[in-house]
Amino acid sequence: MIFFSFDSVQENLPPSLDSKADQPPLFDGTTRLYTCYTCPFAQRVWITRNYKGLQDKIKLVPLILQDRPAWYKEKVYPGNKVPALEHNGKIIGESLDLIKYVDSNFEGTSLLPNDPAKKEFAEELFTYTDTFTRDVFTSFKGDPIKEAGPAFDYLEKALHKFDDGPFFLGQFSLVDIAYIPFVERFQIFLSEAFKYDITAGRPKLAAWIEELNKIDAYKQTKTDPKELVEFYKGRFLAQQ
Repeated sequence: MIFFSFDSVQENLPPSLDSKADQPPLFDGTTRLYTCYTCPFAQRVWITRNYKGLQDKIKLVPLILQDRPAWYKEKVYPGNKVPALEHNGKIIGESLDLIKYVDSNFEGTSLLPNDPAKKEFAEELFTYTDTFTRDVFTSFKGDPIKEAGPAFDYLEKALHKFDDGPFFLGQFSLVDIAYIPFVERFQIFLSEAFKYDITAGRPKLAAWIEELNKIDAYKQTKTDPKELVEFYKGRFLAQQ
C-alpha cells in the first residue's frame, strides 16, 4: 500500500496492477478511475476527483503502464491508455473530456465559472494544452531556453487575463488542473537537466505554482522528482 499524507488529508492508495493482476469486476455499479500514479494525463482526473471530494465515489484502479494487464485493452478500454472512467455502464477516455465529465456529472464544487468571458477563455486554454506540451517536450531535444520559452510566456500572459485571483480564470478551475501536471514535470526537469528556471521573469507563473502547491487535492498527486528526472533523462537525453 502507498500512503500519502498532506496537512490533514490522507488517502490509502491501492497498489498498482501489473500484467498478472486479476481484473476488477466490470459494470457492477462501482465507479472506477483507471489511472497511473505517474501519468500526467491521468493526474488531471485524479486532481479533479480529489478536489470535488469524490474519494469515496470514484475508486482508483492504478495500472503499471510498462506492464499493463491484457484485460485492460481487451475488456475495459480498447484505446489501452489512461485515464479511463467506468461510470453508469460505460467507459469514457481522454483526460480533458474526463475532467469536464467528472465536474458536470458528480457532486462537489463546480470547477468551471458561469462568466461567459471566462468560459470562452477556458476553451482557448484547453485548446492550447496540446501545443504547449508538444513544444516543451520537443525542446528537450534542442535548446529548451530558446524553444520552450514562448510556451511559458504564453502561460504568463494568460495569467494576467483576470485579476480576481492567482489562477487562469481568477479562481481555481479545470484549466489549472489541465496544465499543472505538465508544468510540474517541466519545471523539475528543465531545472535539473538544463539549469532553466521557468519562473524567472514570469512572476505570475511563479505565484500560480506557489498557490497550487497549497491545494491538498493536487499535492497528494505529485510525482516523485527523482524518479521523474531519471525517467525523462532516459527518454529524452539518452541518444544525445
